[in-house]
Amino acid sequence: MSLRTRALLVAGSLCMATLFAATPAQAATPVVLSQGHVDVIGVAYEDGQLHVHVHDETVEPGVEREPCDVIFEVKSAARTTVPDDPAYAFLGNAGDSVWILPEVEDPNLLFAGLGTEEITAGQLAGDTINVKLSAVYGPGDVSVFTTNEFGAPAIIFDSGNGLPDALALAAGSHQHANWAFENAGWYRLVFRVTARDAVTNALVSSGPVSLRFKVVA
Repeated sequence: MSLRTRALLVAGSLCMATLFAATPAQAATPVVLSQGHVDVIGVAYEDGQLHVHVHDETVEPGVEREPCDVIFEVKSAARTTVPDDPAYAFLGNAGDSVWILPEVEDPNLLFAGLGTEEITAGQLAGDTINVKLSAVYGPGDVSVFTTNEFGAPAIIFDSGNGLPDALALAAGSHQHANWAFENAGWYRLVFRVTARDAVTNALVSSGPVSLRFKVVA
């Protein structure tokens, strides 16, 4: 086992202990990220283990953080209204408020992506990593979607029509999308990342990974 993998596993164990055992007063003070580029899900594969981390490029040089050490803040500046277009009905009724971290970078907001750049071709079967959103806890529905050059949405995840939803990512890839929250308040999104080892075909899983978002009214 590499030193990096050992460190990641120890940090992951501490994260699980914080999430399920510690009271808020006992838990370490989290890092609040509110603007700049960040991969909310970064995936690495070493020594037969999938590890999910937050790749934080809001600092120089960029750092990797455990998800339980981070709060993603969706500023009030992200608040907009649902378009009067049936294609966007998954966000709510036309004219309703919705908070969106955009697919195109806005320097005043989080630029939230998903990255598998640390995984090289040939490590995993089909060079494919599956990212599943299994649960959302919070005051409203959450959706993640992209838009094409004509402004038409393509939904990746949507808690409003039932979960789980899944996205297949290629090894060595990086993707951005719109992250939409239908009400202000605190959210916890639970993801699980899976793949198969290219040599053994064994199924490997990150286990459940919780991301915390604070949406400011």
